Amino acid sequence: MANSAGLAPEMREMFIQTMKQVFDRDLPESKLLELDAADECPVDFIKTLLSPEVGLHLVFLPEEAGGLGGGAMDIARVSEEMAKIDLGVATAFLAISLGTDPIIVGGTPEQKKFWLSRIASEGLIVAYGVTEPAAGSNVAAIETRADRILDDDGNITHYKINGTKQFISNGAIAQLYTILAKTPEGPSFFCVETGTEGLQAGKHEDKHGIRASDTAGVVLEDVVVPVENLIGGIEGVGLKQANAVFGYTRLMVGAFGLGAGQAAIDKALAYAKERIQFGSALVEKEGYMAKLITRNWLKLEACRAYSEEVAARIDNGEDGLQVEGAVAKYWSTEIGNSTADDAIQALGGYGYTREYMIEKIRRDVRITTIYEGTSEILQSVIGMNRWKETVRSKGEFYSSMADDMVELESGCDSVGAGIAAAALRDLNSIIQFCHANKSIRRQPIMFRLADMMTQCELASAFCKKAVAKIESDTHYAPMSRCFARNTLADVYAGAAECCAGYIAEDDSVKKFLIGLESADPMLANTDQLNDIQLVSTWLREKD
Repeated sequence: MANSAGLAPEMREMFIQTMKQVFDRDLPESKLLELDAADECPVDFIKTLLSPEVGLHLVFLPEEAGGLGGGAMDIARVSEEMAKIDLGVATAFLAISLGTDPIIVGGTPEQKKFWLSRIASEGLIVAYGVTEPAAGSNVAAIETRADRILDDDGNITHYKINGTKQFISNGAIAQLYTILAKTPEGPSFFCVETGTEGLQAGKHEDKHGIRASDTAGVVLEDVVVPVENLIGGIEGVGLKQANAVFGYTRLMVGAFGLGAGQAAIDKALAYAKERIQFGSALVEKEGYMAKLITRNWLKLEACRAYSEEVAARIDNGEDGLQVEGAVAKYWSTEIGNSTADDAIQALGGYGYTREYMIEKIRRDVRITTIYEGTSEILQSVIGMNRWKETVRSKGEFYSSMADDMVELESGCDSVGAGIAAAALRDLNSIIQFCHANKSIRRQPIMFRLADMMTQCELASAFCKKAVAKIESDTHYAPMSRCFARNTLADVYAGAAECCAGYIAEDDSVKKFLIGLESADPMLANTDQLNDIQLVSTWLREKD
């Protein structure tokens, strides 16, 4: 994405409020449930969002193309708020942004002017045509081919594209497709318009959730496009173009998980305030709140703190944040899923019925751990890259993060930064221990380390946000402390698993584990339930 400071916060919130008003007017919850049951995409509503009346798509288009030049923070906020309302509609609408990204990132000036201005002014529905039956997470395995067509002088004039795409959001309703296909020089993106001979929608997918989004195959049989439709004008740079936006697009999908999880817990909390059991509202039950509401709430807040930090870094012009995007997407979507699951439990039998939105939210949010990088792919990305960075920097990567937490603690000792620092120091030691013992390449260890790395980085971001809000939002400090303690406890559990899981009884392993700061159970547990109760009380009293 183009580096941009994005919209002014007031303008961003104005767009979000307009979006909510249009949803309230045209797609109330009763209509969303009908669309889900009918497996129907509200195409006319998507067109309304793209119309001059709303123009929501202008947020993710650059100013020079007639857009508003929104940044990562803007897209993340729109994604989260739309996902709170309906994740299927959010998927359909934000897929337009995803389909546009190859042009924004890799298009020539002429291509950007032509295609992006049309998307802005005509409100085109765009689809991102990458996934194939045999190429999901492994994009390099695509089989769709784009063969050169030459004139009499040997110059390339056109390409003939043949292949089949699968699980394409907006696959049957798009007016423009960005198609990844193999050329003689490697994978490349092409712009293909609806109506081009040989292009047709394939099988409609009958999905578990996000049924308000159109998901279909796309079949290309001898589809001929002019050479000008080769995005970037150079063959073989398609994978580079796709990778360039991972930090951005995965942040967006992470916001989907965050929004859906927040919607579920909001509904569960509202229910708990009204439902009377054994003489009092469920919200008064300490165990119910701690298990099903409060712990999920603070996890979502940790996800939000980290995502906001990454979005700000992107908007400030920082490149190469693909791993940070993976961290945001991985944890936000996993927590969104587990939160929605607990929300069903919070409503009991009602939560399991299709009359209540929570059941639908649970089905919808499940996809977020699959599309735009499965959780397992992201664990591999996080684990491999952070391990290499730790070794390359001789431990400086996480030790400097720990030092930042120590400095934060010295200025404000009420947000858990000292505990987060201990977790980061232990994580650093564990990575280097596993590296020295050559066990780090075992995939279960890589996955487990990725979980620890993710939580530690979220704890750091949460502590920083809590300090920034120490006076305006006093509930952030106990939430941040709780998350830091949870992180420290998980680091120690992960240490035992990673360091001893493939090793027979060994005194050196025991010595290493005992020497970790997280080995002291008091550090991760002292006052934890008191802080959880503080947050529960705030939730009980909030409007």
